[in-house]
Amino acid sequence: MSSDERGNSLADQAAAWVPPWARQPAEPQPAEPQSAEPQPGPEEPDEPVPAVADERAVADELSAGDEVPEQTAATETAGAPATAPDEPVPAAVAASAPEPADVPVTGNRRRVPRRPDPRPAVDLPALDDDAELDAALEAILLVVDQPIGEMLLAQTLEQPVERIGAALERLSAGYTATGHGFDLRRAAGGWRFYTRAEYAGYVERYILDGQTVRLTQAALETLAVVAYKQPVTRSRLAAVRGVNCDGVLRTLVVRGLVEECGTEPDSGAFLYRTTTMFLEKLGLNTLADLPPLAPFLPTDIEELTDAP
Repeated sequence: MSSDERGNSLADQAAAWVPPWARQPAEPQPAEPQSAEPQPGPEEPDEPVPAVADERAVADELSAGDEVPEQTAATETAGAPATAPDEPVPAAVAASAPEPADVPVTGNRRRVPRRPDPRPAVDLPALDDDAELDAALEAILLVVDQPIGEMLLAQTLEQPVERIGAALERLSAGYTATGHGFDLRRAAGGWRFYTRAEYAGYVERYILDGQTVRLTQAALETLAVVAYKQPVTRSRLAAVRGVNCDGVLRTLVVRGLVEECGTEPDSGAFLYRTTTMFLEKLGLNTLADLPPLAPFLPTDIEELTDAP
C-alpha cells in the first residue's frame, strides 16, 4: 500500500469515527431461556479491596497511638485531584503544609510531633554557692512533715550526698551558735527542724492550751517492753508484765507509737514494734541510741528469784 492510500484510509477512519456520547444505544437482545442445569461460567477474578478498608485501618492506627503510617505513592495519586504539572501551588496551601523537618520518619512510619509543654520553664539556682545550697535546704526542711534523709535531699537538689551532709551539719551548728528558738537535728534516720528544749514550755502552752494528754504508767511500761524486746507478741508482753496488755497495746497503736510488723511463724500471732514517731518523740536517731538496761536492773537478782 502506498503512502497516499494509507493516508486516505486513515482520513476515512477518522471521518467515520463517532464519539461515545453520540453513539446510539444498542438494542437489547432477547434473553435466552435458561436450562434446568446450571451452566458453569467463567471464574470471576477476585474483587479488589475497596479503599474504605484502607482508610479504616489508618484510622485504627491513629486511635491506637501517635504514629501515622506513611501513604504510598499509589494512594496519594489515587486520592489527589488531577492537576496540571505546571500549575502553581497556592500560597495558602504552601504555608499550611508542614515542613519535612517537623515530621521525623522512623522506618516506614511517620511520627506526629507532640505539642510543647504549656507550663513555663522555671529557672532554678545552680546551687554552686554554699549560701544558695543552704537556702534550698531550709526551704525543703520547712515543708516536710517527717524527718527526711540525706539521700532524698541529694536526689532532689541533684547534689552529692557528702555535700548535703556537710551543709546540714553547717546549718545545725549555725542555728546553735546564733541562739535560734529552733534547731536542726538528726532524728529517726533523717533531718528536721525542732524547737529548743528551753522554749518547750511556751510551745506546749500555745498548742495544748492547758490540756495535757499523757501516757499512763501501764502504757509507758508496755511501750518500754516493746522498745527493748521488739518484735514482740501480745502473749510475750503479758508474760513480761504479768497482766493482760490488749487494751494498752491498742492505745499505743492508736497514738502511732506502736505498729504491727507481721506474724510469728510458729504461732501466727501478730508481732509489734515501735514506729518512727516513737524515735522522733524521744529524740533518738536509731534504736541503738536507747539507754542500756543494765544500770536499772536490781543487784540482788538471786535473792529476788529465791524469794517465795
